[in-house]
Amino acid sequence: MSGHSKWSTIKRRKGAQDAKRGKLFTKVIKEITISARVGGGDPEGNARLRRAIDLARSVNMPADNVTRAIKKGTGELEGVQYEELLYEGVGPDGALFICEVVTDNRNRTIAEVRKLFDKNHGQISSSGAALWAFEQKGIIRVDKDAATEDELFEAAVGGGAENMELVGDEWVVTTARNDLDAVRDAIDKAGTAVREAALAYIPNNPKVVEGNDAAKLIQLYEALEDNDDVQNVFSDFELSEQALAEMA
Repeated sequence: MSGHSKWSTIKRRKGAQDAKRGKLFTKVIKEITISARVGGGDPEGNARLRRAIDLARSVNMPADNVTRAIKKGTGELEGVQYEELLYEGVGPDGALFICEVVTDNRNRTIAEVRKLFDKNHGQISSSGAALWAFEQKGIIRVDKDAATEDELFEAAVGGGAENMELVGDEWVVTTARNDLDAVRDAIDKAGTAVREAALAYIPNNPKVVEGNDAAKLIQLYEALEDNDDVQNVFSDFELSEQALAEMA
């Protein structure tokens, strides 16, 4: 559920295979619940909910979990009342961070996120301190074997995609913010399964880091991502080829 970079893509795929499935399920359930609350429980008329269900399928979430989350969002079942927040901060070497948060207690969450920045050589910032350095884009992920390059290119570009590239073992399609759902639907109608479609904050000028700075930034990124209330983390740092090879 992270931003578009070689490092975050590799890390995200590895994380899906590791032992944090329960934590990932919690984040997906929150997104389904909020999507249903905001736009209704019918995925045909609620693009955000449809994307959340795509994500649930990609992590093999049981259908019953999805149904309950939708009903909690629509009020058919009793559930926690969540609110969405955006926190910004600065990490080591001046790297900028954006955290998308879903919480039922904003006082608890802001205290926890501030502590994570403080413990990892960074600091939480005021609104707008990091957002200026990013542009929100649509990111669609498709398994490499789900379609040939030509098939996916024809569907994606025909739907209005801006870019497509192979990152690791998946295709990453980039769209303008408002074109995400149209491109996602075009790929789906072409018979290609979409693993994930989501809005992401993409840095305008990524900072390439390595060595000690890279280690500190990864530590902060992972600490933030591991927080139960943080749905997504975006940053403007990117690992150098050497640092990426060392991590892989």
